[in-house]
Amino acid sequence: MAEKKKTPASRTDEKVDERRAVPVPAAPSPKPPDQGESGGADDGVWTAQKQLAAFEAASRRFHARSFGEAKVLFEQAARGPERDVAHRAQLHAEMCARRLERQGPALVSAEDFYNYGVALFNTGKIAEARENLNKALAMAPNADHIHYALGLAQALSGDLDRAYENLKRAIEIEPRNRLIARQDADLAPLASQPPLEGLLYPERKSW
Repeated sequence: MAEKKKTPASRTDEKVDERRAVPVPAAPSPKPPDQGESGGADDGVWTAQKQLAAFEAASRRFHARSFGEAKVLFEQAARGPERDVAHRAQLHAEMCARRLERQGPALVSAEDFYNYGVALFNTGKIAEARENLNKALAMAPNADHIHYALGLAQALSGDLDRAYENLKRAIEIEPRNRLIARQDADLAPLASQPPLEGLLYPERKSW
């Protein structure tokens, strides 16, 4: 893929959501429901009652798929005095960590899907890249850089007809994409094959 397309695009046809630029304060770590409520000398001391309350609260968050909050509470419960509860809490905390690792990034805008698609492309995950680039294109159908990236991913998948359509549209929106495509090392092995050759080198009139 051309270097221009491997970095986040500097422009987009969609309206920029300026709210996303405002830093969001990190949510405080959840505390056991009765933490600090019991009063007296045992405040902050992890009794068996507090440990069980944390485990139950974590379980509720786990079943609600709030794995981040559940993980924090399970880790707290794992430090309590009851060994059986602590063992189960540790296992659940590890389970939450695995779930969080499997969850993909939060993608909202066309540029989010585009950037993630390009990242997948650059790691060789072409099918997943196409899926995310298609989502980006559905949200920003006149973005030439998305058409270009999707066309390239389709070309490398052997889908030359769809690649032609998207690359053609990318060139129609921004004519300099033709020169970029000619210089793209990823496209080089396919540039002499129809229908791409006629698109990239119309002066040859080879088809």
